Amino acid sequence: MDQQPAVGPHSAAAALETVFRLESPRVVAAVARIVRDVGIAEELTQDALVAALERWPREGVPDNPGAWLTATARHRAVDLVRRRETYARKLAEIGRDLETTAPAPEPSGPEDIDDDLLRLVFTTCHPVLSAEARTALTLRLLGGLTTAEIARAFLVPEPTVAQRIVRAKRTLARKNVAFEVPYGPDREARLGSVLDVIYLIFNEGYAATAGDDWLRPGLCEDALRLARLLAALMPKEPEVHGLAALLEFQCSRTAARTAPDGTPVLLADQNRRRWNRMLVARGITALGRAEATSGGTPGPYVLQAAIAACHAHAYSYEETDWRAIAALYGLLAARAPSPVVELNRAVAVSMAEGPEPALRIVDALAAEPALRDYHLLPSVRGDLLRRLGRTAEAGAEFARAARLTGNERERELLLRRAAQAG
Repeated sequence: MDQQPAVGPHSAAAALETVFRLESPRVVAAVARIVRDVGIAEELTQDALVAALERWPREGVPDNPGAWLTATARHRAVDLVRRRETYARKLAEIGRDLETTAPAPEPSGPEDIDDDLLRLVFTTCHPVLSAEARTALTLRLLGGLTTAEIARAFLVPEPTVAQRIVRAKRTLARKNVAFEVPYGPDREARLGSVLDVIYLIFNEGYAATAGDDWLRPGLCEDALRLARLLAALMPKEPEVHGLAALLEFQCSRTAARTAPDGTPVLLADQNRRRWNRMLVARGITALGRAEATSGGTPGPYVLQAAIAACHAHAYSYEETDWRAIAALYGLLAARAPSPVVELNRAVAVSMAEGPEPALRIVDALAAEPALRDYHLLPSVRGDLLRRLGRTAEAGAEFARAARLTGNERERELLLRRAAQAG
């Protein structure tokens, strides 16, 4: 393999850090196909990283550093399999693929690597893992984040994240979870978990549940990258394109969602000229693919993307087609009923028909256990009461919402709205 001229240790380390963040998911996926264990695959990928740190400063950065890392990790994987007493059984399982790739210094073709990535996505999001474990393992292996970065993103202690990742790997090994992409009903059942994990990662970046920052753009970018990857790997799945479209639309608003001091800016007050029109265009394209493959029966993510598209097409808050959004939320409530969807439908109804019918919807949600500590319920109710002129009640609702939120920026905004209403 051709090499670039030798570079200093600091330059090589900087190059390797960038390459490793981008390429590690593919390396882990390629190795996991051989060893059938994501924990061992990650260890062998780390071994390849150490080898690169030793050799690249002396020999130069390879022309294709990702292929170098993959080839090195695969060689170590094959050596490990050969050293096992159960090599004969493993060789029978892996078959001719292992025989042909064992001596080769290059990774397999792009299609095989993409297949491996798809297997890795479904493995890290397997239902045998808790939602927290799936999220941590997905960010680690597919997002390329370190344990410390994941801990900072979700405001949990680093040892807690480390334990989740270790336990997740052990669970996958103990349950003998196959490193494969399921088909038929199994794929449909597992795909929902994959999409939910990616969306959970995005939402934590889009509106952080706790901490001093309302936005964590890094998490949004990681989730969007995973959604785009999944859409490329599964072009015939409408919900995959629906999620990708939804995240493209949501990410397009990032620059307008906070003031220079970090204060949240509500949708009604956002400067839409700051919305990223390139991301909007990508969202429209992805939504078109979703609708073309949905067979006329859009799923929850396709419907949410269609709602986001309504906002993206409006050049001002007042021009938004709220009746279309309310109708789409009605379809979403029928397709995937939940109290949160119903709360969002109430907001759309308030803009399409007025605050009174919306308040009736919100009041009917007051007894929902899932919304008991959900700060957006009193926040929405406060806004409806304010529009009805019931300012004292509105102020009390905003103050209650402020007590429920764990995010400091959002708390400041709600307290300010409580003071204004009062």
